[in-house]
Amino acid sequence: MTTNISECINAILVNERVLLIIALAEEMRSLVQRWHYERQTKAEKFKTKLTPLMEALLIEQYQLSLRMRMIYAVFDRDKNGVVDLQAWTYSCRRFQLEQLPCVHAMIAIRHMRGDVYDFCSDYYLSKRWKATYAGVVYPLPHQADWVVPNEIRENKLLPPDVRSVSGCRKKHRILSVSETV
Repeated sequence: MTTNISECINAILVNERVLLIIALAEEMRSLVQRWHYERQTKAEKFKTKLTPLMEALLIEQYQLSLRMRMIYAVFDRDKNGVVDLQAWTYSCRRFQLEQLPCVHAMIAIRHMRGDVYDFCSDYYLSKRWKATYAGVVYPLPHQADWVVPNEIRENKLLPPDVRSVSGCRKKHRILSVSETV
């Protein structure tokens, strides 16, 4: 799994890459429209305060925090640290980076009898997730119905002037050292 969106799209459209640009663009639009609909449908089903992935992570962190103790600092076997709930910081920096309570922040929140949802970023809220997919992805009209200005129509678009490498085209990219198959 890759987190680079262009690599993800490229891997999904590996067979469509040989199509003409208009057909490829239509395939990409169709893919985005399908993804948008699926995510919109999924988002409407959830009634939790956070998105499903973040809700599951929060529950996991909460369950782990039940086995810890809190005095003035958080002690977790070989890792000790300081949680500052006012500044949303913990010495491991996970609380700051993810903007979701880490297991150590969770113990501090529990100790203060606080609501863990108050320490989650607004970006993880279900209402924000649903709002992301509230719009519609419209299909392109038929190519004959397009209104193209003359200055665009008069430009002749040519493929890039590159030398082709002999042999079969590579279908998969070479993975970096940090990636695994």
